Amino acid sequence: MYDWPEIRTATDALWTAIADALCRAGLDAPDALDRAREPMQVWRDPQLLLAQTCGLPLSRHLMDQVAVVGVPAYRLPGVVPGNYCSRIVARRDDARARLGAFRGAVAAVNMPVSQSGLAALACAVAPLCHATPFFAAVQWTGAHRASVRAVAQGDADVAAIDAVSWELALRHEPAALALRVIASTPQTPGLPLITARRDACGTLAAAVSDAIDSLSADSRSALLLEGFCAVPASVYADFDRRCLAALRAGNTGLDIA
Repeated sequence: MYDWPEIRTATDALWTAIADALCRAGLDAPDALDRAREPMQVWRDPQLLLAQTCGLPLSRHLMDQVAVVGVPAYRLPGVVPGNYCSRIVARRDDARARLGAFRGAVAAVNMPVSQSGLAALACAVAPLCHATPFFAAVQWTGAHRASVRAVAQGDADVAAIDAVSWELALRHEPAALALRVIASTPQTPGLPLITARRDACGTLAAAVSDAIDSLSADSRSALLLEGFCAVPASVYADFDRRCLAALRAGNTGLDIA
């Protein structure tokens, strides 16, 4: 889910380490990651060995099809390992200092089934809503990095950016320098690794943990990784419920797929 071109070498190194660990455990694994297919197609593949998904599509669409292997722990300021949050960002030259001041603004949202880009933002603005929609319009961007650019370029005013994506943007996306964080959302469990091979969950979890531990310091730094957390699927079970509750409670101007 964080396969930015600038860190692709490190991502490939991680996969090679995972595949090697799986092979040592007697489980066949492909030599390279599949980057050609759409995420939902990958996540719903009955032959899926391992992929990373977002908590909202997991709770909304995938719970009966996949098992949760665990969560990579990322190095994020002020965030518990295994969790993440969203950084709500606006332009540095925008005088509005608080989220409540962005009533009537345009929100950049990566996609309509994103926990960090849509659900977290909806939960943040729901208590601020009145009779008219909080956001006047939504700019659908397709990716967090594109949302950063949309706000920086003035195509939108505010966006909720996955905290890992925000740290990567600060390193690799020049447009991020034009933005500032105006709020951080409450922490939730991070983006889980999933599999259709329920019988192999233990083997997969051990392989991922060993692979992260075996990475070079440079690769771990590039990927912001500091470990791996075993979490039950139940921690994601209410993502969909909470998102729908926020959307129903307030006239946010946002919608969910």
